[in-house]
Amino acid sequence: MTTRFNVGLVQMAMSKDPAENTEKAAARVAEAAARGAQVVCLPEMYRTPYFCQSETHAAFDLAEPVDGPSVRRLSQVARQHGVAVVVPIFEERATGLYHNSAVVLDVDGTVAGLYRKMHIPDDPGFYEKFYFTPGDLGFKAIDVRPGRIGALICWDQWYPEAARLTALCGAAVLFYPTAIGWHPAEKAEFGAAQRDAWLTMQRSHAIANGCYVAAVNRVGHEREAAGAAGLEFWGTSFLCDPYGVVVAQAATDREEILVAPVDLGKIQEMRRHWPFLRDRRIDAYGDLTRRFRD
Repeated sequence: MTTRFNVGLVQMAMSKDPAENTEKAAARVAEAAARGAQVVCLPEMYRTPYFCQSETHAAFDLAEPVDGPSVRRLSQVARQHGVAVVVPIFEERATGLYHNSAVVLDVDGTVAGLYRKMHIPDDPGFYEKFYFTPGDLGFKAIDVRPGRIGALICWDQWYPEAARLTALCGAAVLFYPTAIGWHPAEKAEFGAAQRDAWLTMQRSHAIANGCYVAAVNRVGHEREAAGAAGLEFWGTSFLCDPYGVVVAQAATDREEILVAPVDLGKIQEMRRHWPFLRDRRIDAYGDLTRRFRD
């Protein structure tokens, strides 16, 4: 493993054609690799529009197995360009059993690891509990040739426990493939606060755990039907360092590819000066496994 590597964050807008999105993702990964990225991450369920805006049984037809079209195509790209790729998929594990997952490919195109989203939301426009079974693989770090990384997904980013446990496995970067945005009717009143909370939460994960955090969002206004309010995905994909400093950040309103460095020396520096892991009172945290201390 190296002491420094570059990550690529692919902020995309999605069409209604899964094959078209897959080819676009393949081209973006290749472009990021050409710009020096060694680990590239795509947005959550990059292959389709965000169908969880409603509960529709026909949407299950969009799911794919771990060895499906996404992994087959992006494995070719990974192998051709020598780049590791975080590939988020709508996973069909078995008939009637589905997960929101991320497959991590190593630079030779082989599957290095699989993560299944642990925290599943159920909010207006984000009806994910209808579609996804909560993950059962736990929180883990995955070794790829450039370094050790963690893959978490969207709603996971609000949970410090998920970030902590993944960092405790030695992940240098926590990747969060994401699909988050505004309800258009709320944007004027709450939009700035919502986006700022999202940024602040993930920067805090970086600081508390002394690691890098990369959030990779989709962008664009997606409507399931003509005249529907839809969701306006706010982009803002970013990488922050162990001090919570934003190293690179995308716009809110267009597709972008960010390529930025991860320096393992900075992780060492931060953890030596702010030894939060050393000072944890692991003997006193048992009640974290309870729903509520009543």
